[in-house]
Amino acid sequence: MSESTDKIERDVLLKAPLARVWQAVSNAEEFGNWFGLDLNGKAFIAGQTTSGRISFSGYEHLVCDMVVVAVDPPARFAYRWHPYALDETVDYSQEPMTLVEILLSEEAGGTRLRVVESGFDQVPPERRFEAFRQNTRGWEVQMESIAEYVSKS
Repeated sequence: MSESTDKIERDVLLKAPLARVWQAVSNAEEFGNWFGLDLNGKAFIAGQTTSGRISFSGYEHLVCDMVVVAVDPPARFAYRWHPYALDETVDYSQEPMTLVEILLSEEAGGTRLRVVESGFDQVPPERRFEAFRQNTRGWEVQMESIAEYVSKS
């Protein structure tokens, strides 16, 4: 997919029905299972923040905050977050957030999942390149993770 310095775009054709992929994306607990967040007992509600501990080894002490922008069944889930906010000595709360949009559509053979994360040009210059680089790789990993997750259920 094309990229600019402001936006990351990834997509994958998942061999699962749209309803199943929507559940994996829009249900906070399921999202946490494939994404690597402890969101047990949480829900995604537009206009609210959902927080959970990162469940990747070595990062369990960190909390990820997602400000839910939209939950539009069965096609769009969107949230804002601070990209690559892993330094616990930094207060990211005053920084602009990027917007993550997860877009779903039915396609022959399954469901097309497209992720667009935009707003990197607003991230402070000292963090911008690394946040963009890390999230680019992160979305590649997450595309594999959700593909594996929905294929098991």
